[in-house]
Amino acid sequence: MSDLYVSWEEYHQQIETLAVQIYQSNWQFNQIVCIAKGGLRVGDILSRLYDIPLAIVAAASYGGIDNRLREKLNIGEHLAMTNKKLGNRILLVDDLVDSGVSLQQVSQWLKDSSLSDIQEMKTAVIWYKSCSVFKPDYYVEYLSDNPWIHQPFERYETMTLKELVGFNGR
Repeated sequence: MSDLYVSWEEYHQQIETLAVQIYQSNWQFNQIVCIAKGGLRVGDILSRLYDIPLAIVAAASYGGIDNRLREKLNIGEHLAMTNKKLGNRILLVDDLVDSGVSLQQVSQWLKDSSLSDIQEMKTAVIWYKSCSVFKPDYYVEYLSDNPWIHQPFERYETMTLKELVGFNGR
């Protein structure tokens, strides 16, 4: 498996490219739902650009050393949102689609929930790996070699607070 290293600048450019792609599709939606943790930054930026409410669903399937072991997907019981009801035209976002399980199962979880009468839902990610069983509606980069993606915030997953204090000279 190869590795793809992404800087903060590249990461933000990719999100902006995704935003433009969605905009140019002329698809109208009234709710963004992001899958935490990876989709938080993507959802936040899209929510700000589109001025559309953001809801957050927590889901996790990676664990083990350096969070590289795919395990059973756990989806949180509730959505975090400020509006009383979920929109009915949902853009579901994450940072990437690897196996496709997260997007597939969270999509179904949202459709099964009593929070909304979903009329339409589309999905958007930055990176779409060829090993995925789920094809997102919008993506910036198709990765045929299925690399491990090193995102700029990854360093915080292995850094301790003591190291951070020492790093900042405190």
